[in-house]
Amino acid sequence: MTDAVAFVQNRGLEKAAAANARPNRPAKPHEIRMVHARLMEAIDGSEFYCDEFKAYEKARLTRAHLRKLMAVDPRHVLIVLDEGNPIGIQITGPELGTLWLYWSYLFPEARKHANAMRYLPALVNLWNNDRFHKIATYTKPDNRVAIALSKRAKFEHVATIKQHMFGEDYMLFEHPLTRSNKAYDHGMGLTPLQRLKFRIFAEFGL
Repeated sequence: MTDAVAFVQNRGLEKAAAANARPNRPAKPHEIRMVHARLMEAIDGSEFYCDEFKAYEKARLTRAHLRKLMAVDPRHVLIVLDEGNPIGIQITGPELGTLWLYWSYLFPEARKHANAMRYLPALVNLWNNDRFHKIATYTKPDNRVAIALSKRAKFEHVATIKQHMFGEDYMLFEHPLTRSNKAYDHGMGLTPLQRLKFRIFAEFGL
């Protein structure tokens, strides 16, 4: 009996340690309001994007849109963790067989945490051997921190696109993924089960 109790306790400690070591996890439905508020904070607070771009992103990335992303795949709305505590968010979406990283935001109060350098590699690991052949993301040429973090995570700068969005230049970074034999995604189109999830999220105001 003592050995059984010790085994259960040890398994519990192992599970807790594994949870603490996870650099990210899908957001839970009740966290969508927090995620959206932090996302709006990221957009409003960025010094690198013009007002037109910010307005466009805020109108596009509503709570309803985040719920739909979660219904497509919960991994599209991630909480970045340090010792199990939220320190940031990552928002992705499927487009034509490519996984696009829309926003990756570390909370200002948590940017000295050790996991700050792990969140992009963790995103790659989360989606590797799945249905996408690469991750793609944009950043601005003057966003030195984002450029440095992307290169550290082995994202390749494949192009600088002139006057790309609202007349401004953007750098395109990509990271290859090993695609499994899963079918390509179909964008934001929802299956019947995914539509049910979306309606449940909306019905309960999550």
